[in-house]
Amino acid sequence: MTDAGVRDVRDVREVREVREVREVRELREVLGVRGVRHAVLRGAERVGAATPAGRDRAVDALRAAAVLGVVLGHWLVTALVADSGTLRTASPLQHMPWLTPVSWLFQTLAVFFLVGGHVATRSLASARARGIPYHRWLTARLTRLFAPVAAVLTLWTVAALALLLSGAEFGTVRTLVKLALSPLWFLVVFAGLTAATPLLTRLNPLWPLAVVLHVDLLRFGRGGPSWLGWVNVAAGWLVPYTLGAAWTRGELERRRAGWILLAGGAVVTAGLVAWAGYPASMVGVPGEGMSNLDPPTLAVVTFGLAQCGLALLLRERLRRAMRRPVAWAAVALVNLFVMTVFLWHQTALMATTATGLLAGRLPGLHTVPDSLGWVGARLLWLPVFALALAVCWAAFRSFERGAGGRGRGTRVVRAHRPSSDRGTAVKARHV
Repeated sequence: MTDAGVRDVRDVREVREVREVREVRELREVLGVRGVRHAVLRGAERVGAATPAGRDRAVDALRAAAVLGVVLGHWLVTALVADSGTLRTASPLQHMPWLTPVSWLFQTLAVFFLVGGHVATRSLASARARGIPYHRWLTARLTRLFAPVAAVLTLWTVAALALLLSGAEFGTVRTLVKLALSPLWFLVVFAGLTAATPLLTRLNPLWPLAVVLHVDLLRFGRGGPSWLGWVNVAAGWLVPYTLGAAWTRGELERRRAGWILLAGGAVVTAGLVAWAGYPASMVGVPGEGMSNLDPPTLAVVTFGLAQCGLALLLRERLRRAMRRPVAWAAVALVNLFVMTVFLWHQTALMATTATGLLAGRLPGLHTVPDSLGWVGARLLWLPVFALALAVCWAAFRSFERGAGGRGRGTRVVRAHRPSSDRGTAVKARHV
């Protein structure tokens, strides 16, 4: 064989070897992806098998969506601007009002109160049927609600003292602590409504809605005192909570009820914004003289009615979607640690912002939120916030898992150890 022929044979062998190596590598990658998918699917199927057959998974899906909506909303519209060594709060809604619809998508507290009222009234009825006294029922629910709060308060008390002793500016520390503890107001209101559940099981939602209407008429139409608006903190969120009680009574099962709430709430809200001077944003915006949320106004309450109507209309679709093992496992996981996610998401935002200062003023993190460039940069930061929240979850989830005690509460999936698989038991309790 000539030298040319030898070289041709050698080239063919090298090409064949390269091709074989590439095929083996591609096969390993495919097997690796399939292996991960198989493991995820097996875990999801175990969660589905452990879920009580009669459980309404749409309720858990709505709760998860409501909490994640609040989290994403805060991450998108809350900016901590670095200015001369201090941090101050700002909002893209202040500089770019055309982003106002973002507040319509992510201000989902009404849905949380709707689900909360439904779950609490149903849980109370179940406790009464089993002979459990009211004080035991309430203690169990409030313990699950407030036990995770202890970790947040402890950490931020220590952090605030450390920052002040290290010479940090008081204004910066106050801004950080205020943002970190801002979710706690919601828990106080929710706890009060939970305690009053026996009195609210039959209350018509029109009564608290009428209170909100009259309070706003006195405040804005008659020049009444501004402190009167704080009556709406209870009355405003009582509206979706009592809608949840009506759901338990079976009064909202027809789709007609959902359409009436959705259409009526949307039309009234649009009218209040267009002709009554209410802000279009459903969250507070720095620099605006009036906020729909602090304290709640009639506009945010009617907007919440529209959201509740949409939630009721989506129940059947959510039930079908939750039959998918992976989708249900994800929802069950969120519900298992829903309070941890809610309480620590602001801390995750601030931890990322403070750490980023070490590298200077970063776009979308420390800069003024006044351009599309900031919006694009902030979207890129969302996975980082999620990673920081995952760290908080890993560190503090035990406070929520141990809050209810063994055997308390309704579980999303029941703890068990199947004979075919000694996997870990997954438990999640209603908030």
